[in-house]
Amino acid sequence: MARLPRPIRLLGWVSLLTDAATEAVYPLLPVFITQVLGGPPVALGIVEGAADATSSLLKVVAGRWSDRAGVRKPIVVLGYALSSLVRPFVAIATSWAHVFAIRVTDRVGKGLRSAPRDAMLATLAPPGERGRVFGYHWAMDHSGAAVGPLLATALLYFSPDNYRLLFGLTIIPGALSVITLLRVPETAHPRVPAVPKVPRVPKVGLPGALKRYFVISSVFALGNSSDAFLLLQLSQSGVPLMGLTALWSAQHAIKALITMRAGMLSDRVGRRGLIISGWVIYAIVYFGFALSDSMYALVGWFMIYSTYTAAVEGTEKALVADLTPEALHATAFGWHAAVQGVGALAAGIVFGLLWQTFGAPVAFMTGAALSIAAATLLGAADLRDSKHSV
Repeated sequence: MARLPRPIRLLGWVSLLTDAATEAVYPLLPVFITQVLGGPPVALGIVEGAADATSSLLKVVAGRWSDRAGVRKPIVVLGYALSSLVRPFVAIATSWAHVFAIRVTDRVGKGLRSAPRDAMLATLAPPGERGRVFGYHWAMDHSGAAVGPLLATALLYFSPDNYRLLFGLTIIPGALSVITLLRVPETAHPRVPAVPKVPRVPKVGLPGALKRYFVISSVFALGNSSDAFLLLQLSQSGVPLMGLTALWSAQHAIKALITMRAGMLSDRVGRRGLIISGWVIYAIVYFGFALSDSMYALVGWFMIYSTYTAAVEGTEKALVADLTPEALHATAFGWHAAVQGVGALAAGIVFGLLWQTFGAPVAFMTGAALSIAAATLLGAADLRDSKHSV
C-alpha cells in the first residue's frame, strides 16, 4: 500500500494534537458543569448543543468563503489558532455560563477550519482513496482523543480534582498543532465559477442527491445527542472520574484502530451500507443504555459505541465529496456540518429535557428510534449521483 502524501500526514498530526487538548477536557465537563459548578442536566445539553450548532453553522460560512475566495490554508490556520487560544480559559470558569461562552468560542474556531481542511483532504487524496484518506484523518483525530484523556488521568492521579490545572495545560498541544499546520502547503483548487447576473441563469448549487442525503442525515442528527450524556449516565452508574477519562481514552483508541480500515472498506464496497450499519449500531447502543442498570453493562455498550463512529465518520465525508464537484467541496462539507450541528443543538436540548422530565431511559430510546428511522430512509433513498453508493 502506497504511503499517503506528506501534507495529508501533517494534517493528521494537527488533528491528533488538537484533539489531545480538546479530549483532555471534554470527558470531565459533565462532572465539572453539574457537580463543581452546580449546573442542571439541561445546562449540559445547552452548552454542548449550542457549541456544536455554532461550529456547524460557521462551517457553511467558512466553506462558501473558502470556495469563493479560492483559499484554504489561511482560514484553517485562523480556526485552529482561535480554538487553541481560548480552550485553556475553562481553567478560570466559575459558572456553567462561563463554560458555555468558552465552548462556543472554541467551536467558532472549529467552524472556521473544518470545511476548508476537509476540502484540502479531498483535493490531496490519491484517486480512488478518499475513504482511506478521511479514515486516516479520523484515525489520527481519535488517536489524539485517546492520548488526551490518558494524560488527564495521569495528572488527576497525582493531583486529584485539580481540573483547573489540567484545563490550563491544554495550551501546550494546542500551540504545537498550529506550529505543525504552518508546515502544510496550500492546495491548488478551482474556485466556484462566477455566474453572470443575467435573469434566468441558474446559480451553481449543490447536487440533488447530496441534498437528499442531507435531509436523511438530519433525521439521524435529531437523535444524535451529545456524548456528554453517555458520560453522565456512566458517572451516575458508579464509574469514578478517572474511570471516565480512561473509558473515553479506550473508546477513542478503538476508533483509531478501525476508522481508517472502515474508510478503505467504503472505497471497495460502498458508502451507503457502512453508514446504515453505523446508524443501526448507534440505535442498539442507545437501547442498551436505556435498558441497562449495571455499570459493567453500560461500560460494554460504551465500548461498542466506538464501532458506530468508526463506520460512519470517514465514510460520510467521502460520500459528500463523491456527490459534489470539486469547486463546491468546502461548501458541501460546510452544509454537511450545519445539518449535524443544528440537529445536535435540538437533540441536546430535547434529550436534556426528556432526561429531566421522564428519565434517562426515555431520552435514550428516543435517540435510538430516530436512528432506526434514518437508517430505513437511507436504505430506500436514491443516491445514484454517488459513484460509491449501493
